[in-house]
Amino acid sequence: MEISYYLSQVLQELNNSVHYITDADAEDLVEAIISSKKVFVTGAGRSGFMGKSFAMRMMHMGIDSYVVGETVTANITENDLLIIASGSGETKSLVSMAEKAKGYGAKVAVVTINPESTIGKLADIVLKIPGSPKDQETSKYQTIQPMASLFEQTLLLFFDSLVLRYIELEGLNTNSMFSRHANLE
Repeated sequence: MEISYYLSQVLQELNNSVHYITDADAEDLVEAIISSKKVFVTGAGRSGFMGKSFAMRMMHMGIDSYVVGETVTANITENDLLIIASGSGETKSLVSMAEKAKGYGAKVAVVTINPESTIGKLADIVLKIPGSPKDQETSKYQTIQPMASLFEQTLLLFFDSLVLRYIELEGLNTNSMFSRHANLE
């Protein structure tokens, strides 16, 4: 097979992903971001990379956002939101962070394949997006992509869609966002 065939299949899977995401849950997350003083994002592996890109975009929008684990990350309080990106919803370090955030009174949101997971049960906001776990043998959702690639790609596109909705609700534009872009590059 040629690369164009695989690319076409991946794009088709991503296009189908939209049918598995609930608008009402996404709106709940946007509203939580708007009403929070600070927003923290975390995830492990590639999901974490997608979360980091979202935290960066939130900074561009003027949101006080942080990536958990970075040396410049602030403390979390009861006025804040922790967004966890976890396909399984069972990653031990992320479960621990969710519990700790709840202990400080913060709101917790999870974007996951598995809403019935440990983190899903702890979270105030649960967003289910499609994909299969790293071990696809146990998955009901079929994808041609290896491991959790579909989840991770959908996660990036979902986060970028949240950005667009936030921009719409808050009356932002690309120029105001670009004024916050890093300039020491």
